[in-house]
Order: sequence, then structure tokens, then C-alpha cells
Amino acid sequence: MRLKLPRKYYLNEDVTRISRDLIGKVLVSRIGGKLTSGIIIETEAYNGVNDKASHAYGGRRTERNKVMYSEGGRAYVYLCYGVHHLFNVVTGRKDVPQALLIRAIKPADGIRAMLKRRGKEEIFKAFSDGPGTTAEALGITTRYSGEPLTANRIWIEERGVIIDRKNITAGPRIGVSYAGEDAQLPYRFRLNEDAIKMLKYE
Repeated sequence: MRLKLPRKYYLNEDVTRISRDLIGKVLVSRIGGKLTSGIIIETEAYNGVNDKASHAYGGRRTERNKVMYSEGGRAYVYLCYGVHHLFNVVTGRKDVPQALLIRAIKPADGIRAMLKRRGKEEIFKAFSDGPGTTAEALGITTRYSGEPLTANRIWIEERGVIIDRKNITAGPRIGVSYAGEDAQLPYRFRLNEDAIKMLKYE
């Protein structure tokens, strides 16, 4: 079973719920003529204008983050430290700037292309175990910010991966100490290591 998630999936206004639900779904890219994918194993939610860790905190709207104000179902890709391209999924309704970061994937399709993009010779544990390396492996850059996730360049699929919710941990986000008490919100979701090893799809 390979079912591209429809637009309505991303319109759910509970960004933390979608962040947890995306664990086990498959992020796919078709970039540069290469189809690559990975099973999502870690996400991180950013909950709109009241979330001090969000780029849209306080209603901030810039050229970079304006796509966050779009209706759910678009890519938000930004450059971190001038080096890492980070891929986010915009969720919810128009003008409510919610998004979630895809922090890690387990490689699935197009391994050869992913290795070439990462400049590596083989897959290892930390190969795509971070948001920067995930985007790099899939060929996703800021060029694709604003892309609809219902088209044929970047999308997310349901592939029948069975995830036991007890194997998903929720904890504080990483690298957002500037957000004060909001940095401690349990908005980061990750599949535990034993479950990651057992991952497979139909």
C-alpha cells in the first residue's frame, strides 16, 4: 500500500497530533530525476504565534517564514546557521502559522542517490538522524520552500507501517533554549531505537 497523504490530512489544527501521527509515515522526494525516501522516525512541533520557539511567535511574518501562514500542506524549508536546510511541514488553516520539523528518517528508497548527496559510502546509524542530514539525503533545499506536498516533488505517504504508540516518546525540543519555558514543552516525538530497528513497510 502506497497512499499519498491528501491535502485535508494537513488541515488538522492540532500540530502536535499530526507530529506524532507522522511517525512511521514515509517522506518521499523526486528531485534531480532521483526518487528517494525515508520512514519518519522523529518530528518536532511548533505551535503558532503563542509558541516562543516558533519562527512566527508574536505574529512575526517575514519573507522567510511567510509560507507558515499558508493553508496546511506545504513545505517550509529554511537555512539554519547558513549551512543546513531544514524541512518542515505546514499544518492547520490559513493565517494560523503552525509547522512541524522532520528531524530524522530511516532511509528506504534510492539509497545510492542518498549516499551520493551525503558524500558517504554506506548507511550508518546517524546517516539521516538529524534535520539537516535528512534534508540533504532527500535533496531538499530552500529552493523548495512553499512546494505543495500533494504534488510530485516532495510528499508523504502511508505505506502500512504499524507503529505502537507506546514506542513513541515525547520530550522537549532541541536547540530552542531562547524560548524559555516553551523550550520544555513535550513537542518532540521520536520512535524508540528498538522499534526503529524493526521498521518495515508492506
